[in-house]
Amino acid sequence: MKFVVKAWSNGGARAGILHLGTSTIDTPSLLLSTRKGLPHFISPDLLSCLPAPESRLLHVSPLHFLEGLSMKTISKIGGLHQLLGLHDHCFVAVPRDSIQCLPEANSTNKIGASFETPCGRLLIKAVEYMEMISSTRPELWATLADEVPAWVSDKRNKTSVDRTIKWLDECISISPASGAVFGAIVGGSSLEERRRCAQEVATRNVSGYWVGGLGLGESMDERPALLNAVIEALPEEKPRLICGLGLPEEILQGIAAGVDIFESTYIYHLTLGGFALTFPLDRTQINASNLVPSDVGSDPRKINLRASVFRFGHGDTNVL
Repeated sequence: MKFVVKAWSNGGARAGILHLGTSTIDTPSLLLSTRKGLPHFISPDLLSCLPAPESRLLHVSPLHFLEGLSMKTISKIGGLHQLLGLHDHCFVAVPRDSIQCLPEANSTNKIGASFETPCGRLLIKAVEYMEMISSTRPELWATLADEVPAWVSDKRNKTSVDRTIKWLDECISISPASGAVFGAIVGGSSLEERRRCAQEVATRNVSGYWVGGLGLGESMDERPALLNAVIEALPEEKPRLICGLGLPEEILQGIAAGVDIFESTYIYHLTLGGFALTFPLDRTQINASNLVPSDVGSDPRKINLRASVFRFGHGDTNVL
């Protein structure tokens, strides 16, 4: 992995280039949410229809694979790329996925991090997590973290930072030869703990940083200060990944703070609702002085309030 910052704004936002595998991806960039490595919103045969290389970053939670094939079998197959046949895509592995594998702070202890998953509540140790990483072989992976909601006590918040740093060192010590390591940064809604965790992680030998513990009860008004406390303590030359942001406005908050890679549940929830987003960039210029009011449907510049009704089959109606 190689990351280069190519432009800065007057604030903290920046544009960069991420070289990952055979792909060169412009940042800021959005990860595609997946279930077991396959996107929620599109079938695998249509993946090649999405814009490339922007759509080649796939977010995956190793916890997805605790049901089904064993880690030993996935490792023998050759990891996710061989298992899924997605050789041109890059996988970014993070413990949580913000949809089905959510951190459960009340059950987390010094032994490992607890998650609510489709398999039930599971306690994941650092050694077990690293076995998942070694078997799935993602290009990027974040270390195990003790993520807590915004309303926990100061003592619990401090404990989460201490555990996350401890697990970071354990993950690095047994990390596989391949894959870039992103150090996890937590701290809840405390500026001091966020800053302390970022400063500690910045001293470790990691390729980038994962800002975790967000989207767990903090308000949008609180988030800019929390992000700034983290970003100010991190070196500029390494990429930053964030999870737990949903709405486009939240993504823009992250971009303004200087985050480079985003995981978001927004597209997933749109898909559940039956919606699709398109952002056409080619606009047709219309001379407003030539617009003439009309009440017929042939005028493409106004909304036609008349409708033609066509009925198909038994009761299905389309209105045009």
